[in-house]
Amino acid sequence: MPDSQIKVAMVTGHHPYDVVNFQLMLRSFPDIDFYPQHLEDFAQDIQWAPRDWASPQYDVIAQYDVIAFYNYQQSIPSATGDQFSEEIRVEWERVDVKGPLEALGETGQGILMLHHALTAFPTWQYWLDICGMGDTTKAYQPGAVSRTDQKLLIDVVDPHHPITRGMESWEMIDETYNFPDTGEGSEVLLRTDHPQSMSTIAWTRKHKDARVFCLQSGHDNQTLSNPNFREVLGRGIRWLAGRI
Repeated sequence: MPDSQIKVAMVTGHHPYDVVNFQLMLRSFPDIDFYPQHLEDFAQDIQWAPRDWASPQYDVIAQYDVIAFYNYQQSIPSATGDQFSEEIRVEWERVDVKGPLEALGETGQGILMLHHALTAFPTWQYWLDICGMGDTTKAYQPGAVSRTDQKLLIDVVDPHHPITRGMESWEMIDETYNFPDTGEGSEVLLRTDHPQSMSTIAWTRKHKDARVFCLQSGHDNQTLSNPNFREVLGRGIRWLAGRI
């Protein structure tokens, strides 16, 4: 087993979050090295990296063990730039955001979909398929709305999976999401019975050659500082990287 830190690209953008406490949470994992970056920076770094050079040090994707998403862009990106990358140019072309996203899973790095990233690109079927989500423009419970500062009882569905092995149910303050539950092709690890929340909280999937871990939790520091949330997130990343 490798003894080096797990390297994670933490992709953000188009959604406010508690930057300081999010960074403190990321720094709490001594075996995981996070590289926070905006989605456009992630795409640009990959797009113009000379990946065909002989030395593997120039393969940007190969530097990461896991690609994590904590972003919330809504418009489907185009291969020639979109509303978020229109002004980001080199001398001859715009940033291609769509291409690097469509290449996810081809080189085997694990994919983490964290909190609001699950509801990014709500009309892009490709993104929905990675997450295993249904139509995120539709409600899970008619009349219910997503709310912050909710007390959720998190139940462990699979106590034998490496991510949740040996864990017991716990309570946590977080934001509820009123969206459809994950469906076919997903292994559910955590659930809640909160009346204003989708019931599935954490699940795993496959996308091409990559493992996928989806974690609906993660709104603010009430969640980010929760030891059970951190335990699940850390184990999830280690599982994605093949370390557990």
